[in-house]
Amino acid sequence: MPNAIKLLLVDDEVGFVDVLSKRLAKRNMAVTPVYSGTQAIQTLRKQDFDVAVLDLKLEDMDGIEILRIFKKLVPSMPVIMLTGHGSEQAAREGMACGAFDYLTKPSDLQDLVAKIQQAVRQEA
Repeated sequence: MPNAIKLLLVDDEVGFVDVLSKRLAKRNMAVTPVYSGTQAIQTLRKQDFDVAVLDLKLEDMDGIEILRIFKKLVPSMPVIMLTGHGSEQAAREGMACGAFDYLTKPSDLQDLVAKIQQAVRQEA
């Protein structure tokens, strides 16, 4: 895929990640799915990404903690937070820590694609 957006997708819901990865791949995105915070950080150390989509609630680590580490490793990479369970407070905390934006789950695919494209355009 020429000029595909390189996306790091971090969520511990395997089924959700698999479906979303396939749907985003059809929209010119090269998706690297990871299922834990630890795996996300290891992956980010090895590869470059245009944008990350990060779930706020992971089993092994807190999403805000992961966001802070992402921002230390690659300050310029936009991070879009996904939040469920009405945790807008955590999403606001994410924005304060440098997240590009957030969406509540389940989010509309078009909204997510638009946010990803918007985040990448701002970086370009």
